[in-house]
Amino acid sequence: MFRRGHSVAMGAFCALTLGACGGSGTGSAPAPATALSAKAQAGEALFFDVSLSASAAQSCGTCHVPARAFAAEPSTDRGLPVPLGGKDLDLPGFRNAPSLVYAALTPKFFFDNGTPTGGFFRDGRASSLEVQAQQPFVGEFEMANADAAQVRSRLLASAPTLQLFRAAFGDAPLADPDATLAAMGEAIAAFEKEAPQFAPFSSKYDAWLAGKAALSESELNGLALFNNPGKGNCTACHPSQRQKYSEHALFTDFTYDNLGVPRNWNIAANLPHPVSPVSGAALHYMPAQTNLPPDAQYRYYDLGLCGPFGPAANDPNPRDVFSARTSLCGLFKVPTLRNVALTAPYFHNGALATLHEVLQFYVTRDINNNTGNNPTPVPAGPGGNPYFAAGTPYLNASGAPDLDQYNDLPVAFDGNVNVGEIPYTPPRFAGGQAPTLSASEIDEVVAFLCTLTDGYDPNDPSAYPAPAQCLPGAP
Repeated sequence: MFRRGHSVAMGAFCALTLGACGGSGTGSAPAPATALSAKAQAGEALFFDVSLSASAAQSCGTCHVPARAFAAEPSTDRGLPVPLGGKDLDLPGFRNAPSLVYAALTPKFFFDNGTPTGGFFRDGRASSLEVQAQQPFVGEFEMANADAAQVRSRLLASAPTLQLFRAAFGDAPLADPDATLAAMGEAIAAFEKEAPQFAPFSSKYDAWLAGKAALSESELNGLALFNNPGKGNCTACHPSQRQKYSEHALFTDFTYDNLGVPRNWNIAANLPHPVSPVSGAALHYMPAQTNLPPDAQYRYYDLGLCGPFGPAANDPNPRDVFSARTSLCGLFKVPTLRNVALTAPYFHNGALATLHEVLQFYVTRDINNNTGNNPTPVPAGPGGNPYFAAGTPYLNASGAPDLDQYNDLPVAFDGNVNVGEIPYTPPRFAGGQAPTLSASEIDEVVAFLCTLTDGYDPNDPSAYPAPAQCLPGAP
């Protein structure tokens, strides 16, 4: 648990990815809405060119869909919380793909008075946006090219994209496969930094701050709860005020947190015998893990900062490998909440489907009737956990309460989970408190979060593209 030298406050909506064709930058704001440079135009073509994949059916834009704030569209991946890739589009990934909007404002990875901060990918393992953008082209369960040479061959065969690439870089990079791939990463990074759709700041909240729109009573109440350190305390990790990284509030401080998120059994890697949900073939690309305790309940865990994924071999400035620093195990980078209503499912593993479920989890995470980890079980329903029918959000593969609380983390690393801070609420018998948000207050926080969706026109509010879970009556 880290935050600038003291303990982390709660409230990080962690939806993460292993493979993404972008998602971070140098910390400088993207350029104003002017014509794209030749390099960014090449990057746009590369971003959406499916012919650059082994399947000829996948691009960066397949997993980062513009209509979803450049996050994943689960229906593309048979409803799974992770993308499908590979040459036959049957290989599941490991993490939920995040939004790329505003990601170019992410700072490079560093320790701020001992607090890990920033970095590219949601475990900070890439040193730059340019490096990050290269990796999916050669990811076995992503675009699945065997190497940079195969990427170059596909680019040479894609005439429209190649023309824009040559206009930006000339022929020099094409003489060497690694240089070609590096230039492709540079171009995609330029696209994400320059294209206005990656940093529009056009939400209802932004219009309200500018005095051009009014928030409803419910939305204002939600904002107050969001900021209240005794209620939602969300702003502790997702500041609603301007920070040093932008002139606008980014709703992330780019630090890392361990939320004790439930294990998602819809991720094939998490199963006792990992196989493709499409072909049934064994996942031969499971990463090696060297830091699991001998008594770990499961064979595979995604431990964020401490692995199992590390910097790429072609990263010129890799961060340290943290597999031996087990105090970092289970920590993932805090994402922005801008456009969060568009980017379900949530957390790095897509464990929860709606914003209501996320907030319900936050305020009742440690209220459970799981006798395997709770010596004084609390029943579901009134007086216990009102939101999870099994009495706990932590379920095993069969849907019954799991042996361990925080079941997506080995018990030996439970001490890394943030506990005791609002809005997390240990049961009363453990010296904790009742949930800090009521059901109606959760409704109000969700109403506020919906105002963070870009595309609001204060001159035509009825044209506001409200996400489905923001409509009246949505669960």
